Amino acid sequence: MIRFLSYLILLLTAALATNSPAEARGEKPGRFDHYVLSLSWSPTYCAGENGQRDRMQCSAQRAYAFIAHGLWPQYDQGWPEYCPTPESWIPNETIASMSDIMPSKGLIIHEWRRHGSCSGLDQGEYFALIRRLFTGIAIPAKYSSPAQDIVTTPQELIQDLVAANPAIDASMVGVYCGNRRDRAALSEVRICFQRDGTPMSCPEGARLQCRAKALVLPPVRPRNPS
Repeated sequence: MIRFLSYLILLLTAALATNSPAEARGEKPGRFDHYVLSLSWSPTYCAGENGQRDRMQCSAQRAYAFIAHGLWPQYDQGWPEYCPTPESWIPNETIASMSDIMPSKGLIIHEWRRHGSCSGLDQGEYFALIRRLFTGIAIPAKYSSPAQDIVTTPQELIQDLVAANPAIDASMVGVYCGNRRDRAALSEVRICFQRDGTPMSCPEGARLQCRAKALVLPPVRPRNPS
């Protein structure tokens, strides 16, 4: 009996070892409801501890404002992540091709492994979709390369983006910042899309999240004179 129980334990251990955490949760590539496109405000990231170590995005030679943080498959509640994929390696050519809008090698790799792997797309299709959706968002001129702090409110930022993008309304946009209620730096803007790339209203609870009275967009880093 003991020998039989030991055999069963070995079988269960082997079965668990062959399944990824995503598989164990029943997640499969391509099984999701909609996308969220995240636009990160690069100066806020670069002012933090992680940004200080990110030379690709945050060196003095760089001058990024909004960048493409990622494109995330979502359920109406929750999201899949780290789905099984045969494309675990990202070629340097792919990384280089995305560096103008996703200026961080680590970010590109992370976004594919955690989110892109669940899209049901191959790497080429996934990153092409990120580019199409990101470049399809018109950024108002005041946010393109500010030389000093922009102080606004979450609501005003959404209004500015909606005014510049007729296909988007306020229900499709979420603003994220720190936990402070008086004055907080912008972290990112998120826009919801249907699976075909059409803008859509975000599910309840996924919209405006920043509750600060004053929203600050730190200035873009100046380029070194050449």
